Amino acid sequence: MQDIDKLAAVIRDERPWGAFERYTLNEVSTVKIISVAAGQTLSLQRHEHRDELWVALDPGCVFEVNGERLEPAVGDRVLIRAGQTHRLSSSGPATRILEVAFGHFDEDDIERLEDSYGRS
Repeated sequence: MQDIDKLAAVIRDERPWGAFERYTLNEVSTVKIISVAAGQTLSLQRHEHRDELWVALDPGCVFEVNGERLEPAVGDRVLIRAGQTHRLSSSGPATRILEVAFGHFDEDDIERLEDSYGRS
C-alpha cells in the first residue's frame, strides 16, 4: 500500500454539468456503500492491514474513531488508519456512508472488539 495521505489524494474536478470526486487511482481498494438502519450501531472493530476513508452520504451519521465521537455533515470525510478502533451508527433515520478501503480486503483481518450482532 502506498504511504500517502488519503484525504489529500482525493481529487475534485469541476465540469460544466457538475463535478466528480476521485478517491483512488491505480491502487488496490474496495469501495462500498454501508447502510445503517435507524438507531442501529455497528460493532466496534479494528483491522491492522488497511486504511479506510468514510464519506457521510446522509445526515445522522455518527462515527466513533479511537473513542472520539464525530457527527459529520453530508460530504465530510474521515480517514481511519489501520489499527484504529472505529464504528458507525445512525443517530436518527437510516443513514449511509461511502467506504473506500485501501489495500487487500480480508474479512479475517477484522477484529470485533464489541460485537453488536453476536458474530464470532
